[in-house]
Amino acid sequence: MKSIFLTGILLFLFWAGFSSMNAPEGRESEEDILLFSPPVLDPDFASLTQEYIDHFQEVMDASNTPGAAIAIVKDNQIYYLNGFGVKNNKTQEPIDVNTVFRLGSLSKGVAATLTGVMVEKGTLDWNAKVVDYLPEFELKSTEQTTKVNLKHLLSHTTGLPYHAYTDMVERGHDLSFINKHFKTVDLIAKEGEVYAYQNAVFSLIGEVMEVATGHHVSDLLAMELFQPLGMANASASYEGLVGSNNYSHPHAGGGTYWNKRKISKKYYNAIPAGGINASISDMSTYLQLVLGNRPDLLSEKTLDQLFEPLVNTRNKRKYFRRWPFVEESYYGLGHRVVTTNDDIIIYHGGYVNGYKSEISFNRKDKVGICVLTNAPSELSGRSIPEFWKAYRAMKAKKKEEGQIEEQPAFLLPEKL
Repeated sequence: MKSIFLTGILLFLFWAGFSSMNAPEGRESEEDILLFSPPVLDPDFASLTQEYIDHFQEVMDASNTPGAAIAIVKDNQIYYLNGFGVKNNKTQEPIDVNTVFRLGSLSKGVAATLTGVMVEKGTLDWNAKVVDYLPEFELKSTEQTTKVNLKHLLSHTTGLPYHAYTDMVERGHDLSFINKHFKTVDLIAKEGEVYAYQNAVFSLIGEVMEVATGHHVSDLLAMELFQPLGMANASASYEGLVGSNNYSHPHAGGGTYWNKRKISKKYYNAIPAGGINASISDMSTYLQLVLGNRPDLLSEKTLDQLFEPLVNTRNKRKYFRRWPFVEESYYGLGHRVVTTNDDIIIYHGGYVNGYKSEISFNRKDKVGICVLTNAPSELSGRSIPEFWKAYRAMKAKKKEEGQIEEQPAFLLPEKL
């Protein structure tokens, strides 16, 4: 496999034409493009990236995954950005860095990040009560209704049971209709105490934003995130996806055979939970934001609030069964927060309509990865843990050689 290392003026000459040049054919790309903003600060990480991509392609071939795209960033540099395979196994059109995928539940992290932008502007407050914006919001407990705030929505700790009325979301009901039914559900805990994953009540954050600003959440995403970040391919509607001239189709099946399936409108009625579309190029830019490289949009203080481990999710360890180095798992605001002996790793996965997506990053080391796929193959479950295994091995070797200092273990807040 050839790798093109671009430095100095070559990077800037190439970057403008990158999206058109970087169109891999079939499952294997003719050239893997490794991108660096000069100078190359970490050749060890560059080597790790190339080895990881070799492994990624092997797993993709073994699982016969139709198509995927991947971004790897460190500090303020894009180390890898590429598409693999095909958008549609019928037409065999190749995936490139601007091919749009559905993000599924990665939308939750994006919606929480947008809330952070609103908080930073003073438009919203994390502790603002939902009922102050949506008087029709009502739980079975009147007292609890008055206490649920934006943090509770975004951390899945409203007290509602697991996936309350997700079935209504999937049947296409709008949120105003679903919101009328929460008062009929028996609560499982006080607000803020117990994690129970949600789609319907989580998506009320979009309704809150609309009341606060007068703009629909899809417009706010465009105005406050997509446009400032240059996420040119991102959207938050069914029309935004199928209206693109470069989008990937979902596939169903498994093993040696995957079949293209129809694109569904499910979850576009609950955008914050699962209705955002983006390309891997968009997600590489988004990673720069959550890693702290865009303080003009989000300060470190707000990022700290977004990624604070608020509630233990130890009963959901299934998400990390391939992560042997994980000690504890938590949920913050729209993101999962996992701890190792000396690190915090932020993670979220998404699945909708046959698309699978994953994003993960280490804020301390400013390292991040995003993988988008158009089929629920084995590739999606193995990509992120394999990356962190390789990265942790690289760090351990550097510590042995004295290249980096031993760092203290991260201490969680006493309340957890």
